[in-house]
Amino acid sequence: MKFQVIGYTLGILITIVGLAEMVPALIDFKIGHENAKAFFLNGILCVFFGGSLLIANRNEVQQFTPREAFLLTSLSWVLVSVFCAMPLYMADLGLTYVDAFFEAVSGLTTTGSTVLTGLDEASAGVLFWRSLMQWIGGLGVIAFAIILLPYLKVGGMQLFRTEASGHMEKVMPRSAEIVLSLMKVYGGLTAICVLVFMYGGMGFFDAINHAMTTISTGGYSTHDASFGFFDSAFLQYAAVVFMLAGALPFVLYIRFVFQGRFLFFKDEQIRALAILLLFFVGGLTFLLWSSSVYGLEESFRHVLFNIVSVITTTGYATTDYTDWGGFAVLSFLIVTYFGACAGSTSGGVKVMRIVIAMRVVSRQFKTLLYPNGVFVLRYQKRRLDDYTILTVLSFLSLYVGANVILTIGLSFTGLDFETSLSGAATALANVGPGIGAVIGPAGNFSSLSDTAKIMLCAGMIIGRLEILTLLVLFSPIFWKK
Repeated sequence: MKFQVIGYTLGILITIVGLAEMVPALIDFKIGHENAKAFFLNGILCVFFGGSLLIANRNEVQQFTPREAFLLTSLSWVLVSVFCAMPLYMADLGLTYVDAFFEAVSGLTTTGSTVLTGLDEASAGVLFWRSLMQWIGGLGVIAFAIILLPYLKVGGMQLFRTEASGHMEKVMPRSAEIVLSLMKVYGGLTAICVLVFMYGGMGFFDAINHAMTTISTGGYSTHDASFGFFDSAFLQYAAVVFMLAGALPFVLYIRFVFQGRFLFFKDEQIRALAILLLFFVGGLTFLLWSSSVYGLEESFRHVLFNIVSVITTTGYATTDYTDWGGFAVLSFLIVTYFGACAGSTSGGVKVMRIVIAMRVVSRQFKTLLYPNGVFVLRYQKRRLDDYTILTVLSFLSLYVGANVILTIGLSFTGLDFETSLSGAATALANVGPGIGAVIGPAGNFSSLSDTAKIMLCAGMIIGRLEILTLLVLFSPIFWKK
């Protein structure tokens, strides 16, 4: 195990965190807020610590084996969260370190669950830092999904590598070039989102914060009322467009921008996502409209916004959809697990795996009816080998198992079943709000015990690392030379 390689890379990441903290420091310094000191001091600490790691490991050749990649990935999310939490702990928010760590993990994993209240009165630097964490985390999530997960063959992502990287390697053979292209596309979408939000009536500060948390499908807002603060049909429809933009495979954007190939409608997971949206949005719109709570357009808008927010794992809310009845609550709980597309900022199981699992089930039914038949499974017109199918089914099994274990663990902290189940689901899927009065769209995670918050932090990191990436570290074989 080349620990020097890991130390050098961690040094880069921590130094970047320190430099990033200077931005909210300057924002609060400009308005004369005392929180500027917290960001500035912690930024200096990060630069010092990260720089020390860089200097200590500067002579090491930067090449990774799969073992180092697994360890580095897990350490990165945990250690960066530790440093990102520090300014929140040092600021005038009245948070314990566990609360600050929860907020940082939720931000970096683009989950969007929060323990903060009084956002409308919080300093601009704190609000910007929360949004910036999600924006940086979203970019890291995409790079992780496109570069590392296919390489590590986690959860069937080797199929995504075949699909995504086969053509890209001729144009961008190195990971650094792929990341640079991602940054251009990601930054471009964010800039367009800022302009659209400003056109719709948002102020510049709100627009840039919500653009960062929309494209990253993170869901942090600058207001306690979340996106419902903006009582504007235009802004809600615009947010739907950009939430979906962040939930599509970013490799397709790269192909379009740099190769001129528009392949969005040919992607199976995008078509499957569209079908899921049509089903849930259509059914719940009819249910809400028939209850005479809203008119037809308003019913459609509220359902569309909130379903898209949950299925893309953004976590915004315009209203408390748990008041729509039991069927609506069940529908939102189901879509919490789905997630959107592989290679996006979205969390959850991912539509790609759902499509493959359904085809496996379909093949089993056909095999029962025609025992001598030969049925070939395909995805994106490519034949699925047994190993890819096995990794997908293994991931789904582990996902269900992790959800059950986390639900039981949360119930032991005194939470009711509804809160425990939805809390586990929203943490693993990196969605944000759960179901019920405590952690639902109108609630908050601040009332949970420290034990429950730490469990949820673990769930958010496990979910973001696609479970297997972290679990492999607990195998004795991994640590053998």
